[in-house]
Amino acid sequence: MTAMTAMTLWRPELLAGRSGGQPGLLRNYVGGEFVAGASTFAKVSPVTGEKIFDVAEADAATVDDAVSAARTALHGPWGRMSEQERAVVLRRVADELERRFEDLVAAEVGDTGKSIAQARTLDIPRGAANFRAFADIATSASTESFSTVLPDGRRALNYAVRKPVGVVAIIVPWNLPLLLLTWKVAPALACGNAVVVKPSEETPSSATVLAEVMAAAGVPDGVFNLVHGFGPDSAGEFLTRHPGVDAVTFTGESATGTAIAKAAADGVKAVSFELGGKNAGLIFADADLDAAVEGSVRSVFTNGGQVCLCTERLYVERPVYDEFCARLAKRAGELPFGWPTDEATANMPLISQQHREKVLGYYDLARTEGATVLAGGGVPSFGDARDGGSYVQPTVVTGLGAGARTNTEEIFGPICHIAPFDDEDEAFALANRSKYGLAATVWTRDVGRAHRAGLNLDVGIIWVNTWFLRDLRTPFGGMKASGVGREGGIHSLAFYSELTNVCVELS
Repeated sequence: MTAMTAMTLWRPELLAGRSGGQPGLLRNYVGGEFVAGASTFAKVSPVTGEKIFDVAEADAATVDDAVSAARTALHGPWGRMSEQERAVVLRRVADELERRFEDLVAAEVGDTGKSIAQARTLDIPRGAANFRAFADIATSASTESFSTVLPDGRRALNYAVRKPVGVVAIIVPWNLPLLLLTWKVAPALACGNAVVVKPSEETPSSATVLAEVMAAAGVPDGVFNLVHGFGPDSAGEFLTRHPGVDAVTFTGESATGTAIAKAAADGVKAVSFELGGKNAGLIFADADLDAAVEGSVRSVFTNGGQVCLCTERLYVERPVYDEFCARLAKRAGELPFGWPTDEATANMPLISQQHREKVLGYYDLARTEGATVLAGGGVPSFGDARDGGSYVQPTVVTGLGAGARTNTEEIFGPICHIAPFDDEDEAFALANRSKYGLAATVWTRDVGRAHRAGLNLDVGIIWVNTWFLRDLRTPFGGMKASGVGREGGIHSLAFYSELTNVCVELS
């Protein structure tokens, strides 16, 4: 299509009706009812810069009501369900997500400006997959048991039972709103918890649709609660400091994670944090260079570079360095801009004008630090309503030292720096030279080197000759400033449940 407005992407009126209230207003969801807040704030389209709708901001009283509703639900029908019965409910949620597929696509595209093709092939399908996967994991996971023989001949049986943590606060960012939300809600519910969710103020829509999905799937009132708002002195702070919250899971920037950790420490709450990254990609001379270039295009520029797993530092073995730089810069310049509803669109806007100014500041900083700009480095011009949006150009730079701010600080935009290396040890050392430790990519045909990377790179996730390929059973999380704990598979169950050992003397 050639022109559009943000309103054609997403309207709150697309909700099935339970949200009620004032048209053009997204509301909080507490105890099975949509409720207003003490004030409202505007949701602005990153595509055009125009206001799309208003959102009800939850005050402290609304958050208190949500936590109370969750606590009550734990002692109702939900708390009496078996794992198998909860799994049936989770599979109904997945079915209902698929029934509301197009509404969710519209919500994600409208909130973020990402391409409709990505929303249809990644974000929404993963939302449904998360619920099915954790329904299976929770009903098949085992616990430990031991037959104990004492010196006097007596015997005992020790076994563990898994119980819910209680009320879980779930705080998610704006880059992959539904995917990351369901990644946390699904295992939390599978373990029998009740949740209070706070999505980013930038992306409230798909979480609101998910509230409707929960109701339609028969999730009991109070099991899933939704509060909209900001962080400090708003819903985020009210939730993380609430004495009725038993655990907090958060995905977002490291500074926010630090603030949440301090708030959670007062109540000795369990925390699981997936935080920032300054991820490295290593391209060795023996790699399939075609695959390495295209894989790096994905790992650098997907979602406008707004994925914690994106690559911002590329290190290339010197024999192929010049060719790789030229080819990646060429591909960056070829990635098409378009309206989000154009299937061919590859470049999405940044989430907001504020974030665009941050990223453009790093583009300027790279030049100040002496970088050579091989591609991008500025703002595209469209001659239509998108000029009011938050777009930047995909950018490739070279020429900076490992200690440059451009190479050490998380930018969270479509930019990478490329530097050469001479041997494997140097490559691993360069990759590890970061306060972050989330992810890395390694491009090589040497199987031994791939395994050595697994032992030597200080990150939680390593992809060899691929990127963003996920098995939901595997551990997910970061080291150093990139997070605390692991989620995924049984690792999620370990966070969202408490184990009690039962010792029974047999004789």
